[in-house]
Amino acid sequence: MNWSIVVPSRISRRGFLGLMLLSACSTASKSPPNRSLLVGTVSYEEGSQSLEQYDRFKRYLSEKTQSLVELEPALNEDRALERIKNQEWSLIFAPPGLAAIAIAQHQYTPIFPLFGIQNLRSVLVVQQGSPIRDIASVAGKSVALGKPGSATGYYLPIFNLYGLTLSELVFPPTPKAVLEAVSQGKVAVGAVSQEAFDTYKSQVHPFNLQVLFTDPHPVPAGAILLSPKVERNTQEAIRKILSEVPSVVAQEAGFVTNAPVPDYKYMISVVERVRAIFPADTRSNSALLQQQPVRLFNATQPRT
Repeated sequence: MNWSIVVPSRISRRGFLGLMLLSACSTASKSPPNRSLLVGTVSYEEGSQSLEQYDRFKRYLSEKTQSLVELEPALNEDRALERIKNQEWSLIFAPPGLAAIAIAQHQYTPIFPLFGIQNLRSVLVVQQGSPIRDIASVAGKSVALGKPGSATGYYLPIFNLYGLTLSELVFPPTPKAVLEAVSQGKVAVGAVSQEAFDTYKSQVHPFNLQVLFTDPHPVPAGAILLSPKVERNTQEAIRKILSEVPSVVAQEAGFVTNAPVPDYKYMISVVERVRAIFPADTRSNSALLQQQPVRLFNATQPRT
């Protein structure tokens, strides 16, 4: 049996095609926009926990924007910097060091502050009983830093050690690993945040550490950042959507909707000073950090 479409005599073929086109357009207009948003965060050793923390946030943002929302937790700042430089993350839950770089160097826009530790500080730690008593006596010693991108583990420590020559720099993958390197005598000094020191000291065995130096400048909280690659209309829509997010969703994801974004001016100045010595968040210049000894000053700048 042959099947065919019969066009009624009262409807012209041209009119029939017009109706078909109108129907197709109507159907398409009901379909959700075909777009996706990739959300980045730094998880350190808590990848699965980070994923659960953002579950409700992902569902809420996906529903409101009619987008596919995916979360990509990075183990440390190294991986995060790669994504930021390529502007691959649509949104970032950025700790302060990454926020400063993303804003100053890669045109990301801060929209909401993250929950922050009040008076967060960068500290240098040594073994208990260490002969190292002050910043000057770190000269000639080995130091463990966080990854480029970390405010408390990388930028502020180098800023505070500026002018010294060290025997070696090493870069353990996480703050806990920095503390373990000092505890086990692999390095003489380690740089972490005071929060990380307090959090992980019960997990470091043997615990034989003490704080050598505390940076006097409070580190600003992190922020949610928007990529410049996100269309302007979509950026404004996301701002509005997140400003109206239920409090339980914001609390779980760790951001504040009714507070101004942090002031990153000082943090950006620290980052720029350090990058003048070590543009080490680019692979081509990372060899500067591997040299022995390591000179924490730029030959074109006076040592202070």
